[in-house]
Parts: sequence; structure tokens; C-alpha cells
Amino acid sequence: MNARVLDGEIISSRLDDVRAYDGVRTRRVLAFIIDYCIVALLTIPFAILVFFLGILTLGLGWMLFSVLVPAVAILYIWNTLGSADQATTGMKMMGIRLDRLDGTRIDGLTAVVHSVLFWAGNVILTPLVLLVSLFADRKRTLHDLLLGTVVSRSDR
Repeated sequence: MNARVLDGEIISSRLDDVRAYDGVRTRRVLAFIIDYCIVALLTIPFAILVFFLGILTLGLGWMLFSVLVPAVAILYIWNTLGSADQATTGMKMMGIRLDRLDGTRIDGLTAVVHSVLFWAGNVILTPLVLLVSLFADRKRTLHDLLLGTVVSRSDR
């Protein structure tokens, strides 16, 4: 793999190409909306299971409703973004993927931490955290900068 050092970070040659970042911001937003809908749809069968579990446990199982959506989202992120494609279903539809700057593959834990940092950043700093992408190189967001990742076009 061809790699070079830029600002103290090793980046692969594919990520050097400026065309790899054309329209990434818009594609990220659309991918997020698609993934949000998929997680909502995946939550429905799990909610039915928790409902029946609550009946079987005389109501104790219904406490799982409090963690149902985050648990489904984490499993979804782990299995899609942490896969060999390095992209969620929404990201694949939009033609983008998450890459590490050092060229190694995104694992499930890094994918989950990436998502948790995104949500934590939005809770603490509101959506203003996404404004970082307007000024950062390669249209990286705050959680991308913290983890040494970048979202790029998968077709280029």
C-alpha cells in the first residue's frame, strides 16, 4: 500500500485524491437519515420480543425498553460499519465509506466509538459540532478528527 505522512498522520494514496471528498457532507447526511430509518425498523421486532419477555417475567423484562433503541443501533453499527465494507447500509447506498488515515481496517469497536462520539458530541455541543467539517481538511467532523478517521467516496 502506498502511504505518505501528512501533518504527522500516515495517509494512503487513495485518500490523497481531492475527488474522494466531493459531495461527502451531503452524502453523509443522507446516509444518516437512511440508517436512522433502518434502525427504527429493526427496533420493531426487538420491541415485540421485549414485550413478550415482559409478559413472561411479570413486567421485569419491560425495563429493557429503556435501552432497546441504543442497543439495536450499536449492534447495527458494529455489524455494518465494522464489517469489511466499512460502511453502513445508508453509506453504501450513498457511495461513501469510513477509512482510517493509517490505512488499517475499521473494526467493530472503532465503529461503535465513532458513532457514540457523534451522538455525545451532538448532545453536548448541539449540531454545531458538524460545522467543523466546513473548516477541516478532507471535510472531517470532530469525531473523525478525534479517532483519526475520514469519510470518503467509495467509488473513487
